Amino acid sequence: MRDLKYLSAYLVPFSAILALQWQGIWSWATVVLTFGILPLTELFAVKSTHNVPVEMEDKRAKAPVFSWLLYLNIPLVFGIVAWYISLLDQQHLNFSTLLGLTLSAGIVVGTNGINVAHELGHRSSLLDQQLSKLLLLPALYQHFFIEHNRGHHKNVATDKDPATARLHENVYTFWVRSVAGSWTGAWALERVRLQKANQAVWSWQNEMVRFCVFQFTWLALIFIFGGWKGFAGAIAVATVGFLLLESINYIEHYGLQRRMLASGHLESVLPAHSWNSNHEIGRIFLYELTRHSDHHFKSNRQYQILRHLDESPQLPFGYPMSILIALVPPLWFALMNPRIEKVRFQHTLSVQ
Repeated sequence: MRDLKYLSAYLVPFSAILALQWQGIWSWATVVLTFGILPLTELFAVKSTHNVPVEMEDKRAKAPVFSWLLYLNIPLVFGIVAWYISLLDQQHLNFSTLLGLTLSAGIVVGTNGINVAHELGHRSSLLDQQLSKLLLLPALYQHFFIEHNRGHHKNVATDKDPATARLHENVYTFWVRSVAGSWTGAWALERVRLQKANQAVWSWQNEMVRFCVFQFTWLALIFIFGGWKGFAGAIAVATVGFLLLESINYIEHYGLQRRMLASGHLESVLPAHSWNSNHEIGRIFLYELTRHSDHHFKSNRQYQILRHLDESPQLPFGYPMSILIALVPPLWFALMNPRIEKVRFQHTLSVQ
């Protein structure tokens, strides 16, 4: 019965369905849930460091229910985006309703779309990887599959990684750098891969070429059936979705850096290089993404068996509240910069 807690993640798309159906003040339902109710609830909820017993990990990892909980997000995400676009074409919406619906649908694209795609993209199954790319389509962020898996996990907590926020860097500057850097990084990774295989870079073998074609086709179909309003709406919800992702990237590694060893090589990725949160409500809604250190330790470890690690630095708040604070840079710096100095000092002591 404890595993049924992950059904709570469906409250995000359910709130978006209510927003699309009832509109008016309800248009903001997903926004209020994600950045109002959740962070306030986490302030009073108990944090949990409980880990799945080692002897149960294998059985739990193979249980089909945890995969189906992810797969069911696919019709929800595409259905909500399609519904949103159809409303733009069929109804005249006032500004408040339009903005609320756009943010609500965009949050679904980011949380139940990109976040679930992230989980599936790390699996070895070809089906799961293809479903991951499919879920990234409404966010127009399919290059994430390449850059995150082959770039971010290799270069995390270094200046080579566009998705690692630097000390004193505000979230708005980070958005620009990370969005641009992940795009160019994915092209570079594909170019290197194809050159090593003696294949033409500008060919169908280049996955970035395929992604561009798929995303252009997606937008073209939306324009055909939804007109300019639908086209603009698709761009808007995609932007909300991938900026939500980048905001999560920002708080996950802010100010954390791997050290250069005397050998001239970077130290390995350690728990000290990711910010974590044991606020259980946020963990459930994001399929345990907040146990990020363990994810970087073993990237194909499935969400239902991710572990709390005592060495991992902890955010003072859950992810939703942390994102809100990050949107006010002076407040974020005042909260996090002293913690970074403490984490670096403790990490230095631990490796001596």
